[in-house]
Amino acid sequence: MYAVIATGGKQYRVSEGDEFRVEKLAGSVGDKLVFDRVLMLGDGKKSKIGKPIIAKAKVEVEILAQSRAKKIIVFKFKKRKKYRRKQGHRQPFTQLCVTKIKA
Repeated sequence: MYAVIATGGKQYRVSEGDEFRVEKLAGSVGDKLVFDRVLMLGDGKKSKIGKPIIAKAKVEVEILAQSRAKKIIVFKFKKRKKYRRKQGHRQPFTQLCVTKIKA
């Protein structure tokens, strides 16, 4: 069985046991969270689509890590104007593991 959930302005297709990264969520490692914004449920043969969400469906997850992604370099440059700006950025994320999907 799989579910499509919405969090952080994005949608994720998850199954039980899947590990995935989302935008940073409040909580510490080992905490349990419940996503109730389930947009779709399916099992390969049939699927149920919410309008816009499925009322009593929930996805239970466990927080595995709170960390930051690999550094990206933001470099601004204008030719012949002696304009250069270099800045680094590391986006925070939360690593999750799906423990149960309740339909």
